[in-house]
Amino acid sequence: MPEQETPKGLIRDLDGRCRCSWCAGDAGYQAYHDTEWGRPVTDDRRLFEKLCLEGFQSGLSWLTILRKRENFRKAFANFEPDIVAAFGESDVERLLGDAGIVRHGGKIRSTINNAARALELKAEFGSLAAYFWRFEPPVESLPETFDWDSLRAATTSPQSIALSKDLKKRGWSFVGPTTMQALMQAMGLVNHHIAGCWVRDEVDTIRASLARPW
Repeated sequence: MPEQETPKGLIRDLDGRCRCSWCAGDAGYQAYHDTEWGRPVTDDRRLFEKLCLEGFQSGLSWLTILRKRENFRKAFANFEPDIVAAFGESDVERLLGDAGIVRHGGKIRSTINNAARALELKAEFGSLAAYFWRFEPPVESLPETFDWDSLRAATTSPQSIALSKDLKKRGWSFVGPTTMQALMQAMGLVNHHIAGCWVRDEVDTIRASLARPW
């Protein structure tokens, strides 16, 4: 029998499952794809971590950030916004000397600033999740089939542009539309696993029963 054709943008792994091809070649990346990316997040600490790491990823590969994630967590007090917001210049110097993270002064200071802005959002909306989930795209705006070409075209969206604009107005930094689109994909505001990827149906099931936090 002829070998079953794998749709564009997917890989068929040794376990027989089809996955989004971007996670190929690295076990840690595959685990992230299978267990985290696109699965809905409503926990504020995890949301803040994802937002900060997406900011650090700007101009770099996500795999670079993923491999340094535990170092980032240690350096930034497990991304607890109330702790990070209190960081001062001595912490900035400490972080600039930490070879385990991305030593970019602008991104480090941005993370501290954004922690303070996160506390303001929590005070206004009750939680970060309640704020961010307000930018979930309406179902009727989503394509019927999300394929490889759809993923490649989804570098920004009306929602990521609106989210970026609102956050900047509130004093956040390193929150451009492309970075916010990546956050929306990572935190499950959208399900951008390609049709045919085994995770997509599982995420759809989770999303269908999810109690939105707003």
